[in-house]
Amino acid sequence: MIGKLTGVVDSIAEDHAILEVGGVGYLVQCPSSTLSKLAVGAHLSLMIETKVSDDAIRLYGFHSAEEREWFRLLQTVQNVGSRVALNVLSALSPRELERALALSDKAAIGRAQGVGPKLALRITTELKDKAPSMMLRGHGEGGQVVALAPRGPEADAVAALVKLGYSPGQASESVARAANDLGQAAPADILIRESLRAMGR
Repeated sequence: MIGKLTGVVDSIAEDHAILEVGGVGYLVQCPSSTLSKLAVGAHLSLMIETKVSDDAIRLYGFHSAEEREWFRLLQTVQNVGSRVALNVLSALSPRELERALALSDKAAIGRAQGVGPKLALRITTELKDKAPSMMLRGHGEGGQVVALAPRGPEADAVAALVKLGYSPGQASESVARAANDLGQAAPADILIRESLRAMGR
């Protein structure tokens, strides 16, 4: 199975790119968030998810291992296949997706093409409890997922609240609400203080 490709971008289309690696052109389907970072002739690496079916081998490429993890996780939801998962990641960054799940924001997830109200509700319901663990993951060399390596002030705040005895879901929701009110630039200590204040009401 292919997990990563490093080469030169040969061409870019609406939903895929061709990455030339050692004289072979690999057609890689990508979310628009990844495609927007590519340029023809650029040398780069993509994290790859390989899907093998009876009639084809499909490659899905992502700018980060985090996006690939969300791609995998989204497909654990009933009626969410590769295309819908790509559409969700095209509409929302991993941070926006984490926040939408923590806040049960069905409307945000429903912005993705092909995601109606019922499917948005299912995604929100089934993945709500998984958002905190995704926030608490970091990535080591080679795109390997490293558990409990906080990433950014929101993840630091969630980790701190979990250490204080709050459940990951409760901590994630409270921090997401605080970040929503204070803005994305809020430092971890302010997020923790506001989250504790809100949960103490």
